[in-house]
Amino acid sequence: MSKINSPAELEVFRKAILSQRDSDKPCITLCSGSACHATGSGKVAAAIEREMTTQGIVAEVDYRRTGCHGFCEQGPIVVIYPEGICYLKVQPEDIAEIISETIKEKKIVDRLLYVDPNTGEKATIEADIPFYKHQERLVLGLNRKIDPKSLEDFLAVGGYQALAKTLFEMTPEQVVGEVKDAKLRGRGGAGFPSGLKWDFARNAPGDKKYVVVNCDEGDPGAYMDRSLMEGNPYGVIEGLMIGAYAIGADEGYFYVRQEYPLAVENLEIAIKTAEESGLLGQDILGSGFNFTVKVHRGAGAFICGEETALLKSLEGMPGEPNSRPPFPAIKGLWSKPTNINNVETWSNIPLIINKGAAFFNSIGTEGSKGTKIFSLVGKVNNTGLVEVPMGASLRDIIYKIGAGVPGGKKFKAVQTGGPSGGCIPENLLDIKVDFDELTKAGAMMGSGGMIVMDEDTCLVDLARYFLNFLSNESCGKCNPCREGIRQMLKILTNITKGLGKEGDIELLQELAENTKGTSLCALGKTAPNPVLSTLNHFRSEYEAHIKEGRCPALSCKALISFTIDPDKCKACGACAKKCAPEAINGGKKIVHVIDQDKCTKCGSCIEACPAAFGAVKKISGEAAPPALSGESRNL
Repeated sequence: MSKINSPAELEVFRKAILSQRDSDKPCITLCSGSACHATGSGKVAAAIEREMTTQGIVAEVDYRRTGCHGFCEQGPIVVIYPEGICYLKVQPEDIAEIISETIKEKKIVDRLLYVDPNTGEKATIEADIPFYKHQERLVLGLNRKIDPKSLEDFLAVGGYQALAKTLFEMTPEQVVGEVKDAKLRGRGGAGFPSGLKWDFARNAPGDKKYVVVNCDEGDPGAYMDRSLMEGNPYGVIEGLMIGAYAIGADEGYFYVRQEYPLAVENLEIAIKTAEESGLLGQDILGSGFNFTVKVHRGAGAFICGEETALLKSLEGMPGEPNSRPPFPAIKGLWSKPTNINNVETWSNIPLIINKGAAFFNSIGTEGSKGTKIFSLVGKVNNTGLVEVPMGASLRDIIYKIGAGVPGGKKFKAVQTGGPSGGCIPENLLDIKVDFDELTKAGAMMGSGGMIVMDEDTCLVDLARYFLNFLSNESCGKCNPCREGIRQMLKILTNITKGLGKEGDIELLQELAENTKGTSLCALGKTAPNPVLSTLNHFRSEYEAHIKEGRCPALSCKALISFTIDPDKCKACGACAKKCAPEAINGGKKIVHVIDQDKCTKCGSCIEACPAAFGAVKKISGEAAPPALSGESRNL
């Protein structure tokens, strides 16, 4: 590709690309993000290429491997444009039929359509699937339209228009002012006003300044930044360049965690292609603006998601946070003014420049503008990445987009904000999802993790799980975080083992509040949230464990037992066949019983027992069953 030396040449090149594209021409798109890749999109891609050649449609049909579409549990996903026909869980053997029936004959392959888990209704068009229908995909939407490795695809959808506008129509002060007026808040967790942060870096003394993309999201189950980086790396680069121009930086870094190889691959291709085309490097578009960028792969430490720890890691030192002030905007990378935002924040910048602060302000709530991408996972029918306007309710996200809790189970809580977030009960499901309302409810926005839990989830054990994660990930630099988390974890572990005692709840409360108030960085300050929120909303569950020796969710192994109801047992032997430790005694026409001394409480017996019998059950808090549970007798 020849170099593009001016905005005029950029537009000529864009028009040339568009002139060669027919919007009415059939186009097969295949989701090729990491999630779909894990479910076999690579083999599906090979099948598409093979069948297009075999069936002779290469010239008549476009084909594009795109980034993540969001509906990850239903992958691999194929969408056929311009109609928007959406096929889910596509396998290589389905491709010949898709091409012969849908592409050639304009017929629908019914078995590959979305089926509503609650109503049984099918949806043919992507926009009619409830998971997509109730979203507003302003940032994530381009993922499904472009090949992330193709600069031409990015230019065809308006790529680099915002950069050209910035360099030739706006001063740096005007760019910062536009971001301020948009009231964009950082999507990485803290929610600090991005324009104000940029202003600090711009006004900081010094000739050398840096901009950094934080793509180190380490929250379990969260992958918003990864999917944006994989699916639209050019968009992130464009946002970063606009920020660099605004604050006066000529060098930037992408800090990407080691576990994101596809994000790094697509990003490095995008950087190289942008450099070759003159859209990155020296005298960009003939503006006199110079900007270079490098990719740094982090080793996967959760603490490096914190700004100052990330900068230490970039400098080649252990990722440990610094006390603030001074903030990175004043003294950051190599002691130079540095602006750090996460991937989603940078991805919003071209949108704001292209459509204006007023447009961005028209979406969201008074204190939280625009949209937010969430990773909706856990006990919910439709899991994946969802993008909704700030102010959408948790209920709408879980029940309209997520289609509710599967298996007829009762909703119990939703945890927002990653391992340092809080658990929100059913009576608060109608709160607006924004930075301020979630904080009031004892949770937080975080980077956008959202875990749904049903009645089988023990909230005490959930708090223990997250504290265990945070204990392992704490850098250990400050005592309140290191020891506070460790002591809370010890108490929680004892409670889930049936070893809780009077005073544990009060001690947990005190430890949590002290850790929150005295820790050095955000990890320690937010680590107590799982404890404080579950104590606040589910205190009775703690009391049941301690005072009654009972786990209401029938989850904590130390507090449950498996028994077989002699009146329901049909002596079919299904449970005994599945019991690895051979803890079930019985025989043909002899009621089965469980030897409690041998039982490992794995639950395989209850899964194996036919639903029509329902003979195996879990109990908790009742009188301890004898070694041989039940009554051994002939049927």
